[in-house]
Formats: sequence, structure tokens, C-alpha cells
Amino acid sequence: MRHRRHCALRYLCLWKEFPAATKTGKIVADRMRQLRLADRQQHLEYREEQGTGQADTVTKAYMRGNAVFADAFNYLLYDGRAVIDPHDLKEIDPTEVALPFGARDEKENRKQKEETVQKYRDLLKNAVIMEDGKTAYVLLGIENQTDIHYAMPVKNAIYDALQYGRQVSDIAAKHRADRKDKKSEKKVSGGEYLSGFYKEDRLIPVITLVIHFGAEEWDGPMTLHEMMEIGNPELLKYIQDYRIHLIDSSRLTEEELGKFSTSLREVLGYIKYSTNGKQILDFAENNPRMMMDADAARVIRTITNTPVEILEEEERVDMCKGIEELMEKSRAEGVQTGREEGREEGEIFGTLHTLAGLVKDNILSITEAARRANLSEAAFEAELKKMG
Repeated sequence: MRHRRHCALRYLCLWKEFPAATKTGKIVADRMRQLRLADRQQHLEYREEQGTGQADTVTKAYMRGNAVFADAFNYLLYDGRAVIDPHDLKEIDPTEVALPFGARDEKENRKQKEETVQKYRDLLKNAVIMEDGKTAYVLLGIENQTDIHYAMPVKNAIYDALQYGRQVSDIAAKHRADRKDKKSEKKVSGGEYLSGFYKEDRLIPVITLVIHFGAEEWDGPMTLHEMMEIGNPELLKYIQDYRIHLIDSSRLTEEELGKFSTSLREVLGYIKYSTNGKQILDFAENNPRMMMDADAARVIRTITNTPVEILEEEERVDMCKGIEELMEKSRAEGVQTGREEGREEGEIFGTLHTLAGLVKDNILSITEAARRANLSEAAFEAELKKMG
């Protein structure tokens, strides 16, 4: 912890070498912000060209870990309390298949294969949750979003509906097999036979969580109703709604970040402050856990474009090095910008001084001198007064 503290303080001192009250310090601060914005723009352009495949890959690999997965749902469901045990999670096939269910003959089964629709979730795990002596079996799904999805309520509603449809189909298939093998002596009603789902059958509930790995605030719809334009409240109450569950890095407060127990806290916090160099430094100073798992560091590097090297064999990565390189880059470019601006100011002053002399010698009119200086006459006269 002592090393981490010193690491963060070293970068804070680097920042304070150029206080914002000085001209050079302001330039460094401005360049820091410009660099982050420029890097972000280049990163977005790269992702637009290459697709979001890399971001999807690293976020999925990171969230696949049971400890991080459980941490996300403990935050959502239990305000950060460690209720869901990572050891009680089992990953299952995330493919959601739309299958017609109910009683079918062989001909209908062949037709079903032609009508099957598949959708692929990011992650889906079977969870056994024990609380207050009670056991609950649920399916937990996660959708990782690096960009805002403006149809997320529909997307998640489809995933959940397909999963429930799949459960009904699987239950119906088991009932058919039991009847065929005469393993069940239950008298089936017409409705049960038609649906394939018996009166005592129960579905496993599904909870889908969206994690937004982006610095910009999520401004997409949170509910299905928000995607509609219906002014009649009497009509709206008959339209089924669907609400998404969202963890949005940009909206998390420091208190909320503190409720995460894994590196998810550092990942979401780093992304949250990634567009502000000073806030990144403050975040690093107050977090002794910037030495993190390689999967977590890859998410930060990919999403924020932070220049940190991660070797294939590395299991732990020091993110302070990335911050240090960013600071050094911004300081060097800020100083260079200051020099260039200084030269430009000198050239402008020299030009104005020459034009002022020509006006005093009645060689040029104020109107012509102002035109050559790209200034209004009033502005040029103001400059003349400054020169005495």
C-alpha cells in the first residue's frame, strides 16, 4: 500500500510542478485535456474502422471471471453485500434460441429447425443464491456495452423472452420423452398437452444486467415505454413495459464505487475519470489497488486508450505506469505548445509594432494597418494605446 501511495503522490507532484496559476501550467493542463480528447477521438475512429470486436472481447473475458461477475450482481441486487458466492456460479450456453413450443409431431419438428432464430448474449450463468436460510435458483446474464445502445430495452427483452421460451421448450421436450418412455403416469389435460407446459411447472427467473464501459453518460432509454411516443396515459398503462438494469460508470459516485470489492471498482472508476487528467491523478492517489489483474488492465487500455504495455505472460499490471507516460507526454507537448505560442505572440507583437510606426509616419492609414493586422480599427487603435 505504501508503494501505491508513493506512486500516486509522485504523479500528483508532477502535476503540481506546473500549477494552473502559471501560463505554462495552464498550457500543460490544456494539453492534458486535449490529448485525452484527441486520443479518445482516434480511439473511436479506430473502433469505427475495426469494429468493436476487441472491446467486446476484452470486456467479455474480464466479466467472465466468477469473482467479478458476482461482484457486479452483488452491487445491483444487494447494495454491495457479498451474498452471491462466486463458487455458486456456473456458466451456461449464452445462445438464446426461439423455438415454437407445445405438442409437435416429427413433421413439425423438422419445420421447427427451419424457423429457429438464434441470439447470442455476452454472458449467462446459473446461480444458486442463499439468503436468510432460503435458496433461490436464478439465471444471471450480463450485456457489456462500450457504446450507448438506444434500443437496449428491446434487445434485453428479446434475450429474456427467448430464454423463457427455451425453458418452456426444454420442459415440453422432457414431458414428451417421459410420455413416450412411459416414465410418467400423470393425466395430462388438453391445455397441458397443447402447451407442453404443465400446471405445476415453474420457470427459472432471469435477471439481465447491462454494464456500460464508457466515459460518456448513458443517455439511452431505460424502459420500453421511453422508446414510445404515447401521450395518452390511459392507453399507456395497458402497454407492457420492460426496464433495463444498468451500471453506468459515468454516473457512479465515489460511495457507489466503494461498494465493489473486486478490480471492477478500479476499472469503472478509471473509465469514469478517463477524460480528465487531474481527476485520474486524484483517483490514483486515493486508490492503493492500481496494481491489478491483466484482464482488468486490458479493459482500461482498450476502452480509454491508456498507453500501458501488457505482456502476454503477465498476470498483474501496474496501471500507474500508464498514468505516468500520459503525464510525461502531456507535459512535453504542453511545454512545446507554450514555446510555439510564445514565438507566435512575439511575431504578432513585432508586426503590430511595425504597422504602428507606419501609421505614425503617415505612410499607412489606420484602416489599412488594421486590415493588414487582421483587426478591426477599434482593436488596432486599442493596441496603439497599449504601445504608448
